Amino acid sequence: MTPDPLGPGAITRPPGSIIRWTMLFSGFLFWGVGLALFVRANLGLGPWDAFHQGLGKQLGITIGTASVVTGLALLVLWIPLRERPGWGTLFNALCIGPAMDLGLWLLPPVEDLALRWAMLIIGMLLIGLGSALYLPPRLGAGPRDGLMLGFTRRFGWSVRRSRTVIEASALLIGYLMGGTAGLGTIVFALGVGPVVQTSLNLSRRHLPHW
Repeated sequence: MTPDPLGPGAITRPPGSIIRWTMLFSGFLFWGVGLALFVRANLGLGPWDAFHQGLGKQLGITIGTASVVTGLALLVLWIPLRERPGWGTLFNALCIGPAMDLGLWLLPPVEDLALRWAMLIIGMLLIGLGSALYLPPRLGAGPRDGLMLGFTRRFGWSVRRSRTVIEASALLIGYLMGGTAGLGTIVFALGVGPVVQTSLNLSRRHLPHW
């Protein structure tokens, strides 16, 4: 039996627990702000955003609409992986976008290259923190994270490996469809897996005390 990638430290409180919902929405906020920092860094779109952009060009739709289409398609892929959506899955789609827009409104564009790289790294760390907050409550992973967890449980992979393979694949396909990529995109694709894995490992040590 494959170990649960979220570990024994995952939240086991009732679904209505204020702690679970606070963690969920806090995680979405960190994810949104992290993505906003990544955009403001202007060093290349993240793998999924590059995919959405490329898909939008191919279908003649906006990048936001392409994101919705992609999310729905990924939920279909959950079926053979035996993943089940939850309320968190829905709120993932509804909350991260506005949180990202808020972050972009608060953060002005920057020109300094060193500052842009710092923003990219901080953004990636916030994304890892966001994952460690909204996944353990088990209120439903987002479409892309559900795919990651499904691969982890089905094939016995680590979260690091699953995340890296999925992100790298999205980047490659998105680039071939016309999505924008750069050095920052490569750093994100290779680094987000270890960051999420480390964040989840740290959460296992502290969540049981909540």
